[in-house]
Amino acid sequence: MKSVGIREFRDKASHYLASGEVLAVKRHGKIVGLYIPVKESEDEEVRARIDCLGQTVADVMAESGWDEEKLSRALDLSRPD
Repeated sequence: MKSVGIREFRDKASHYLASGEVLAVKRHGKIVGLYIPVKESEDEEVRARIDCLGQTVADVMAESGWDEEKLSRALDLSRPD
């Protein structure tokens, strides 16, 4: 997976969107987002999987009593244990 800075991603967005390449977008050397291209033919399947993931996260939060902030902190890989 290729890594690019936010400015480079912004400045060359058209290029990256057309390339179909998976990218890690970084700010100050830390990953702040991922760009994962989706083919038009996969659009419905991807939407269904994202909806399923969202429902799973909501179920886990309800069962655990965690809020979004606590879940976010638990998933923050940049923080030490």
